[in-house]
Amino acid sequence: MKRLVHWLYVICLVGILSACSTSRHTERSPMIGGLKGEEYQEKVVANFPHWNCVTGKVALNLQTGSSKNTKLSATLRMKKGEVIQLSVAPLLGIEVARLEISPERILAVDRLHKQYVELSFVELNRMTNLDLSFNVLQSLFLNEIFLPGKEQVEVADLPRFRMTAEGTRALWEVKDSKRLAYRFWTTADKGWLETTSVFLQGTAYALKWTYGDFSKLGSGYFPQHILAELQGAGKGYSLDMRLSRMSVNEDWETRTELSSKYKKMELATLLKMWLGK
Repeated sequence: MKRLVHWLYVICLVGILSACSTSRHTERSPMIGGLKGEEYQEKVVANFPHWNCVTGKVALNLQTGSSKNTKLSATLRMKKGEVIQLSVAPLLGIEVARLEISPERILAVDRLHKQYVELSFVELNRMTNLDLSFNVLQSLFLNEIFLPGKEQVEVADLPRFRMTAEGTRALWEVKDSKRLAYRFWTTADKGWLETTSVFLQGTAYALKWTYGDFSKLGSGYFPQHILAELQGAGKGYSLDMRLSRMSVNEDWETRTELSSKYKKMELATLLKMWLGK
C-alpha cells in the first residue's frame, strides 16, 4: 500500500511538472499567423529582403518642438554596411546640406556656409552616454530587426528574443538588453516590420520608428512612409519621411570629400543654426 501511494505521488508530481513545462513552453511559443512562435520567427528571418543599395527621393517634415514645421526635399541613399546619406536640395536641385553616416564617422555638412561637423560613434556615445552604432542606425533606416553588436539577425540569434502575440502583430523583445531596451512589432501574416522602439531604461525617453505604405522594391517590400519620433521629451520632436522614386541603384559616391574651404565647427553650434535655437 505504501509503495502504491509512493508511485501515485511520483506520477502526480511528474504530471504537475509536465503541465508547468507545457505552460512555460506555451508562453514562449505563442501561435502567430497560424505558426508556433519559433516557426514564425524563422519564417520572418528567412524572408528578410537583402538590399545592397536603396535610394529614393524623400519629402521631409521636421518637427523640433515648436509650432512651426520645417519641410524639405531631399535624396536618401543607403549602401549596406557602408553608408547612409541624406542630401537636402530644396532649390533647383542644389544641395544645401548633407548628413552622412558611416561606420567611421557622422558627418553633417552646411553647404551654404561651408561648415561641417565630424565626430565618431565613440565621441557621440561619450556625449550621450548611450551605445549607438552604425549598424543600429542603418537598421532603423532600412526597416530591419536588429541586435546590438550584430551586423545581421540570423536564425541562431532567435533565442535572444522574447516573442508575444498582440492581435494581428507579433512583439519581439531583446532579452539581454541593458541600458537600452529594443522592441519590434511585425505583422502576423506577412512578417513586415511596422514599428521599432528603442527605450532608455528607467526613463520615459524612447525613439520610435513607424513604417507604412509598403511597396515592391527589388526582392522585397520597402516602406514608402517612415516616421521617427522622440518620446518623453515633453515636446514633439519628429522626422516624417515620405519616399518616392525608390530604386536599388548603386551608381553613386559613397563618401563625401570636402575642400579646404570648409571650416569644422562644434555640433551644438550647427544644431543651433539649423534648428534656430
